[in-house]
Amino acid sequence: MLSGAFSTLGRYWKPLVGMAVTLFGAATLVMVAALAVALGAIAPGLDDLAESDYPGSPDAAELIPLGVAFGVLMVIGVITYLLASAVTQAAVPVVLQEAVLGRPIRFGAVWSRAWSRVRAMIGAVFLVALTAIVPVVLLMAAVVGLMVYLVSLGDADGALPLMWGSLLGLLALGPVAVWLWVKFSLAPTVVVFEGQGPVAALRRSAQLVRGSWWRVFGITLLAYGLASVVGYMIQMPFQLIGMLPGVFDPSGLESEPSAGEVVAVLGGVMVLSLISQMIAQLFSALFPPLVVGLLYVDRRMRTENLGPVLAEAAQSLPEQYGPPPASPS
Repeated sequence: MLSGAFSTLGRYWKPLVGMAVTLFGAATLVMVAALAVALGAIAPGLDDLAESDYPGSPDAAELIPLGVAFGVLMVIGVITYLLASAVTQAAVPVVLQEAVLGRPIRFGAVWSRAWSRVRAMIGAVFLVALTAIVPVVLLMAAVVGLMVYLVSLGDADGALPLMWGSLLGLLALGPVAVWLWVKFSLAPTVVVFEGQGPVAALRRSAQLVRGSWWRVFGITLLAYGLASVVGYMIQMPFQLIGMLPGVFDPSGLESEPSAGEVVAVLGGVMVLSLISQMIAQLFSALFPPLVVGLLYVDRRMRTENLGPVLAEAAQSLPEQYGPPPASPS
């Protein structure tokens, strides 16, 4: 599965990387623009806070604009990156559909087919996360609520058993959450390959994973672990550059820095961080979905005899597709 994912990434890197660069690059530009607007809006306040003769510490009212600016920035970032991730995650199975048949595919076709499945993809990913996270969140909410209630009644000693109970509950619910996540992990691929809605995709994923849970779990875990390691290795050089003496170093500023200097330091650090995260995100957004997509194809071959159907379809390539791409040497 891993070698197949690397092979697919190597043969179809133009539509895959092109789509990911376009989407995450656009999301990064939106974040940079929002950051510039936010820093420009709070620059006058930064000038006042930077003055040495500023009377006393800033109160809450003076810090509210700063908190609002970065809160809005966080919301914009979450929305833009969520949309970029959803389209990218839909684009990977679109390319994989043609890859298993040896057909090339153009960027425009990937974009149109992936965009048409974005809403269903977001719904499927949301439901998968919901089924895995909700039990843990409900347990934690119940425990925290009871602890607050006991402390408010003056029974602080009664909160200690609850803490141990919550730990045991998390240990018990953790495997359940992982089991549900693996059971429904093929749902995003089903959304694109079979055109299913979110709920139907979850049922279909559970059907395909049945009888092979450990295999799907092991390969998926290895794919996400490898993507995390590669992403960290990509970000490390950028982090080291930011730590070099004289590079975005606030200590190099004057004793009374102006708002422009503060904005330049903050903006430079955040832009460098965004660039490194975007580069790491490219691999993290492409490789695990490719592995999961190949797992979907593998499960259908093993349980539904999909191999002969694919072989027949591959022998009747439409003329508009042209010859299949050459295998990498």
